[in-house]
Amino acid sequence: MTDRPARAWSEWLRWGALGVAVVVLTIFLVVQGRTIDVSYGQSPSSSDPVPEGDAGELSDATVPSVEEMTRMVADDQIVRLPGSVAHIDEDRVRAEIGGTDSRVLIAPPGLDEDERGRVRDVENATVRVIGTEVTGGFFQVVPNDFDGWREVFGTGDVTSLVTRLLRELRDEENEDGEDGEDGEDGDGIAWREPTAEELGPVTADLRETGLHTAEGSTMDSLPEATATAFPDGDALYAVFPQQEWGQPVPEYGPALAAEFPGRPIVVMYGSWVEYHGPDQEEFAQVVAAGLYGQLTERLSRYDYPQHNVLHAYLNRVTDVRYAGLFDRPLPYQPFDPLRVTLPALPWIFAACVLVFLGLSVRSVLRPVTRPRKYQRGHSAARLAGLTALAIEVSALTGRDGNASLTRGLTALEGARKALDDKLPDQHVQTLLTQAEAELDDTARAVGRTDYRPNVYLQGRLA
Repeated sequence: MTDRPARAWSEWLRWGALGVAVVVLTIFLVVQGRTIDVSYGQSPSSSDPVPEGDAGELSDATVPSVEEMTRMVADDQIVRLPGSVAHIDEDRVRAEIGGTDSRVLIAPPGLDEDERGRVRDVENATVRVIGTEVTGGFFQVVPNDFDGWREVFGTGDVTSLVTRLLRELRDEENEDGEDGEDGEDGDGIAWREPTAEELGPVTADLRETGLHTAEGSTMDSLPEATATAFPDGDALYAVFPQQEWGQPVPEYGPALAAEFPGRPIVVMYGSWVEYHGPDQEEFAQVVAAGLYGQLTERLSRYDYPQHNVLHAYLNRVTDVRYAGLFDRPLPYQPFDPLRVTLPALPWIFAACVLVFLGLSVRSVLRPVTRPRKYQRGHSAARLAGLTALAIEVSALTGRDGNASLTRGLTALEGARKALDDKLPDQHVQTLLTQAEAELDDTARAVGRTDYRPNVYLQGRLA
């Protein structure tokens, strides 16, 4: 019985493993240029920068000339220009100014660059407030927590920011360079429960249309971003103008959440937007911090319509949803087999290389591995087989194979004489092994694997 089919299968396996290794290596190198997106999906929210004036943020307000504003500031410690929306507690600010020569100039929001430049050119103004942006000297003071953002964007109260900046500027002028005491900046917004008369119209509009716009608000319709922010379509929106400064503010959020349990509630006071409903403790803080932490400067300086502010807020909601936070519904992502199998490619490559090398080494070492029947004294049969092989291959040899064939024939002649003289079998086997090695080199030289001794003898004597 011959094992030629097994050897053919081994050759196919050896070269097949090499081919697979080459393919895997090629795929691995090609995909190194791919960019990997580890997000749950690409958020459709719009985040492209908008040039100044293209988002309705510039108002019709104007400011006097630099000379006129300089005279106004020289006459009074606190000057408030027409159209201003920022409010301060003048008693607290004047007490903070004390006997210094500090002055506060309050200008309206939505000014273009030229008008803002005129306000900055008023040199005798220590603190300048444009909209709710508070600057002075080389400093700018901004709110940095939720209470501060609510106070500034919900009611326009910048008292805390102005007093803080006055202290900073005064401390900078101290000869000893030591900082003064910060003190308390205020108690934030004073909240109160809405009355039945206040809450009734709001809940009625929300049940009917899902949107309530109070008198004085600039909202005319909901932004398109509502579809991606709350795709279930069950969110409710209550929009109010900037609240009256110095008065308790009706807290509609908790009241509406109790009226509509389990539904997302978005309440807007001026430019301040807050969320009530599912995941409120985490979801609302993440969205608000992301929006106001990045856009505080623009929202303070310009006069954005409430529609635009709510649109930006809902875009942040969409970003959080697509980020997969708080178990929000995620968009479908098709299965990518390459992304799944890519980590396994190096191991597949290594396994194929090992298979190829193992089979190659086996092929090279195979001539010295003898079948058991030839290692147990069958010297005459082995001599006859190798002699027949030498005769057949001699017709094919050229100059490259003559030397090894000659050495093989010499070893065969020596083995025949040793066998005739009945010398020890071990000596005969040694000569036959030398002859077999030389004939194997001859078969390699002529390029005939079927004349290699291990193939020829097993096929002939099986």
